[in-house]
Amino acid sequence: MASPLRFPSLRRRTGALKGLRRAIGSLALSAMVAAAPGLAQAQQGLSLIRDTEIEAILEEDSRPILEAAGINPASIKILLIGSKELNAFAAPGTMGFFTGLILESKTPNQLQGVIAHEVGHLAAGHSARSGEMQRAGLQPFLLTMGLGVLAAFAGAGDAAIALMGSASQFGTLAALGYSREQESRADQAGLNILDRAGLSGRGLVEFFDNFRYQEVFQEARRYAYFRSHPLSSERIDTLRRKAETLPDWDKVDSEEAMERHEIMKAKLQGFLNPQRAIVQYEEKDTSYPARYARAIAYYQMKEPDRALRLIDALLSEQPENAYLWELKGQILYEFGRTTEAEAPQRRSVELMPEAPLLRVNLGQTLIAMSDEAKLDEGIRELRKALTQENDNAVAWRLLAEGHDRRGDDGAARLATAEYNFHVGNRQQARVFAMRARDMLTRDTPEWRRATDIVLTSNPSRDDLRELAQEGAITTGSVR
Repeated sequence: MASPLRFPSLRRRTGALKGLRRAIGSLALSAMVAAAPGLAQAQQGLSLIRDTEIEAILEEDSRPILEAAGINPASIKILLIGSKELNAFAAPGTMGFFTGLILESKTPNQLQGVIAHEVGHLAAGHSARSGEMQRAGLQPFLLTMGLGVLAAFAGAGDAAIALMGSASQFGTLAALGYSREQESRADQAGLNILDRAGLSGRGLVEFFDNFRYQEVFQEARRYAYFRSHPLSSERIDTLRRKAETLPDWDKVDSEEAMERHEIMKAKLQGFLNPQRAIVQYEEKDTSYPARYARAIAYYQMKEPDRALRLIDALLSEQPENAYLWELKGQILYEFGRTTEAEAPQRRSVELMPEAPLLRVNLGQTLIAMSDEAKLDEGIRELRKALTQENDNAVAWRLLAEGHDRRGDDGAARLATAEYNFHVGNRQQARVFAMRARDMLTRDTPEWRRATDIVLTSNPSRDDLRELAQEGAITTGSVR
């Protein structure tokens, strides 16, 4: 039995985001989103993506650079944006990557070069990326969940609400742009950061050199990244001369790093471009990334049995790979084989108990079953996931469904309030929080949380008067 909250797997759907484009208006876009027109003009779908494996790889690539820049990696959230556009950004508390940029990078060092350059903008104190974004309160709504491997919200009603709630973030990104002087400073800052991290600057030079031709294009035809980051042959040559003087210029990526990078690209290609993945990763290629990409591509092309055969073969070689168990469970779940999905999803959680998205997957499957014991366990799994990642809106939505099925009306309404709060729909968050307060025991942590949501969600005067009469707030709070 499929849950009504099951979201479609990642695929490009342009029509589903018309509401988002209306919300963004004429803004031209940067990163799962520097210009919004680039994305809109390309008529591409835009999707916020969550994936435990890809996030882990990006975090691994970013960690030495952030540490070298004096930034705590644990304070940074990775935002992955599904788009063919080539773009990335760094902001206080957030780093964003377009899937297009990842797929265009040939080595981990090239991707790290771009990361260092973006962090260099922050290190150089460029207000376009730091001040404006901070003032806009760029706190990405990490409201998607893996649903196995990747889940996109193009075409889902909840997604449209969530993305429109994030429109102000994208609007901020649309305003970004740098002068040639700022670019030069960020180049130098990025190279210094790479030097301190013990990484080569060759990747940054190579990446920019691969797009040297961008300077001869008309502005509208350039990648968004190079519209906001002016690129010139002189700049690339200056960058190269400096990078070649640094001690780690000849340092190469490790085999392990290269393998991680290829796995990330194969996974993205399989989900985003399944037809292309089948051609690119042909049958005679028996490498792990190629077989992984083909399995995902067949899954996306509605050939679950073919995909499962490939995954089972990979699991026979890597039985402790949580991501393969995750993928197997998701395929089974999405194709209506919910009971069979439980075991592989449970195994993925056993192997990676610290990964909240895997728990959300398991929780979703358990509450979809017609079994009260499974329902209770599913609720517990979702609550565990939320202790690890409290802003996961989909987990809150699933938790609301679980409590509703169990008849816990107050808890269901509070979870629905949390869901709306985290997708940016503060009006509905306030409404459901007020309803939850009427059903929850006064002065319990849940009741107080419902009150907090009301107070931080533009409460009406009537709401404030009611809270004041109850003694929940002081009368001075009511105007």
